[in-house]
Amino acid sequence: MNELTVRTLTGILLIGAALLAAVQGGNVLAVLVAAIATAMFYEWTRIVRGWGAGWYVGGFVYALLPALALLWIRERDAHGLQLLVWVFIVTWSTDIGAYFAGRRFGKRKLAPSISPNKTVEGLWGGIAAATLLGGIWAQLTGLGVVLLAFAPFLAIAAQLGDLFESGMKRRAKVKDSATWLPGHGGALDRLDGLVPVAVLTAIAQLVGLT
Repeated sequence: MNELTVRTLTGILLIGAALLAAVQGGNVLAVLVAAIATAMFYEWTRIVRGWGAGWYVGGFVYALLPALALLWIRERDAHGLQLLVWVFIVTWSTDIGAYFAGRRFGKRKLAPSISPNKTVEGLWGGIAAATLLGGIWAQLTGLGVVLLAFAPFLAIAAQLGDLFESGMKRRAKVKDSATWLPGHGGALDRLDGLVPVAVLTAIAQLVGLT
């Protein structure tokens, strides 16, 4: 199988597992989130080995905050499941939209010194996909029009999260954070965009914006 096929099949399995855990909520979601956070922290420590204690503390916070945010979003109120799925949709559609828009239309490099394959056109593709698909889900589930305006900013945040992790890997001179997800690398590679989206959505929910 070619790389795109492997990437797609792995992505489908990951999406299915995430949605099943989200629907179940409770202990099922908590155990999955805890396992993923542990994997993220482990991969982080491998990347930053020798960088100093501050990076290890930062990695702990980096793995913990989105884990708490996802659980908070799901269990906060009666609309928690719908909002959590919206977080997933915005993150996934940003990644997918950026990938395909970049492959089809990409010409201008977004951050060549950090991630040479990312393009401005890919950025816009990710924003458009997140806004469209996130907006459709928000309307279908009655989450509110505020999320229509929130989605583009979270799409940008997701791609900044991707660039942040790319910068770390470039400094560490590694291609992927791990190799256990075929076509995707490791947990950090797969979830770098979800980290800011989950945290910012939880903050928005906490202050009453969603």
